[in-house]
Amino acid sequence: MGYMIGVDVGGTFTDFTVFSTKDKRLIHYKQSSTPEDPSKSIVSGIKNILEKENINPKEVFYLAHGTTVATNALIEKKGARIGLITTMGFKDLMEIGNQKRPSLYDLLKQKPESLIPSGLKCEVEERIMHDGTIKKPLDEDMVREVVLFLKKQGVKGIAVCTLFSFINPIHEMKIKKIIEEIDPELYVTASHDLVREFREFPRMSTTVLNTYLGPVMKGYVNNFQNSIKEAGIDVMPYVTQSNGSIISISETIDSPIKTALSGPSAGVVGASYLGKLLGIDKIITFDMGGTSADISLIENGQLKVSHDRYVEGYPARIPMIDIVAVGAGGGSIAYIDEGGALKVGPSSAGADPGPACYKRGGENPTVTDANIVLGKLNQKKILGGRMEVDLQLAKEAIKKEITNKSTLDIEDSAAGIISVVNSNMIRAIRVVSVEKGYDAREFTLMAFGGAGPLHACEIAKGLGINKVLLPHSPGTLCSLGLLMADTRFDFSLSKIMLADDENIDEVNSIFCALTKDGNDMLCNESIPNENREFEYVIDCRYERQNYEIPIRISSGHLDSESINKLKERFHDEHNRLYGYSDINKNIQMVNYRLGAIGIIDKPNLEPLPLDANSLSPKAIENRQVRFEGCKKYVDTAIYSRDDIPVGCKLYGPAIIEQMDSTSIIPPGWMAYNDPYLNLIVTFEGVEGVEENE
Repeated sequence: MGYMIGVDVGGTFTDFTVFSTKDKRLIHYKQSSTPEDPSKSIVSGIKNILEKENINPKEVFYLAHGTTVATNALIEKKGARIGLITTMGFKDLMEIGNQKRPSLYDLLKQKPESLIPSGLKCEVEERIMHDGTIKKPLDEDMVREVVLFLKKQGVKGIAVCTLFSFINPIHEMKIKKIIEEIDPELYVTASHDLVREFREFPRMSTTVLNTYLGPVMKGYVNNFQNSIKEAGIDVMPYVTQSNGSIISISETIDSPIKTALSGPSAGVVGASYLGKLLGIDKIITFDMGGTSADISLIENGQLKVSHDRYVEGYPARIPMIDIVAVGAGGGSIAYIDEGGALKVGPSSAGADPGPACYKRGGENPTVTDANIVLGKLNQKKILGGRMEVDLQLAKEAIKKEITNKSTLDIEDSAAGIISVVNSNMIRAIRVVSVEKGYDAREFTLMAFGGAGPLHACEIAKGLGINKVLLPHSPGTLCSLGLLMADTRFDFSLSKIMLADDENIDEVNSIFCALTKDGNDMLCNESIPNENREFEYVIDCRYERQNYEIPIRISSGHLDSESINKLKERFHDEHNRLYGYSDINKNIQMVNYRLGAIGIIDKPNLEPLPLDANSLSPKAIENRQVRFEGCKKYVDTAIYSRDDIPVGCKLYGPAIIEQMDSTSIIPPGWMAYNDPYLNLIVTFEGVEGVEENE
């Protein structure tokens, strides 16, 4: 019995969720982030919560956090100075890439900045063939010369990626051993430890990215652990992976690239948990924070996971929740471009100086400033009254940068900012839904993040979605998701074979070896046998195709029946994605994937009893608000979310305020407070005020 803490570090705010296993109580908290050292806001926030709630630090038995350290290091190009060791003749692979331009129709678009300084890409004599046989033995003396050269150049890490090492890693193992003998302090990533899949460029790119982040993450992790101990918490913390699971902090040091989408993935996990709790199996998640909006799709309760994503222009061949991010957050800066058009983002005011209304020196107009001018946000205080805002500063920023450079007045400028940012987010949602063959109208839009509920209904209407779900504490759903995540390790191996009965034994042998690796890792995490689960996936394609589709199978032991089911599922999925299938074509199996899952004890959220006689709450005030599509301000009731009883219905226009977020119920929409205190908002088909404007 004790307390579980989830911490999500965002660009503007750091969110905390604490669950008491004693009384099943959830505690939510937010405070400004400290971009110069994210651990500062984490530790100070935890101390504030423990003091406020009178919790003994020794009672905390679980701590997990989503980190943006890896993401920021890549964006800001503040990773370590690293070198590369590869097969003779292949040192330019990172520049050659896949021989495609970054943008097909933009001849001026630059390739991503190289992560390896000039002259630090080195080759050694060795060659392994496609079948794993050794054509040319490794020249170990040459390896020692290269390592000493890189060490003299001041590198902090070395990426090792040789040809066909995913089939036979013996040369990479020898190179890694030599590096560790020469200097044990050097950070080393060998590609066979990280990506055992074919295609040299993505494999090398992932290895380089991991090495680039390794020393940075190692320093952060050590600092974070020491800070947590100073706060009196002895438990070993977990960190969220990009696939939505958690791993121990020691594993994070070995594979920092797995945390590249750490923060956003936790929100999708939290959304999935709520969806299962409420019986909603088709969800589009919409996480809008201070810097970006992150969108993903959940179908049949399953998260969409991609194994081939680009991170800052480079392919990363690791499992990541399929999240589309767009630079559209509360802090996104609005401006008039050279052509006179109103644009919003992707630049953000962040936590410091923040939006102009925060009174921290920000001078640029942001989405938050526009929402305050339109009356959608409290024009005096936010964060439950802990943070003052200034309406006049918001107006001045909008006037200076938008009104004075256009024909719009201040109110129309603010409305234009919201309209533009909403359009940006609608386009992003179409990427994960319509462009993937899904009908967005069949899904529920689950909005969270500090700014998600502010924009959710307007965005849903633009997509034809009639149902929006606003969690009980939307601003801290990512930190809640950290308490709902399991630990997971992903393993893969490439071997191209036809999906025929004659290859069943070979496939079963591969999955048997992968399962052993998975069990070993779960043992390292002290996961008992009864809490272990395994997921099996085979990437398939038609013969002569050059792209694969992941197909989930029920077990790692195949037979004739399961091979036939695999083929049927592939044809169906190919038809859904591309509009056609060909049952007469041979199907190849390419990559074999295993997910080793360790089930972690989670908070058990209990529904509250419905009160048939519940009355609508009393408004705390009324405010003039301008909704999208309206030309005038509308008198709107403002409610405190804590005052809304279970089973209550509120009809728009209405605004619901709480510590971590503000929910907008536009005219024509109705909000129902369900037994789990989620707001289920539905479009009633009546425009109300908008019809008259």
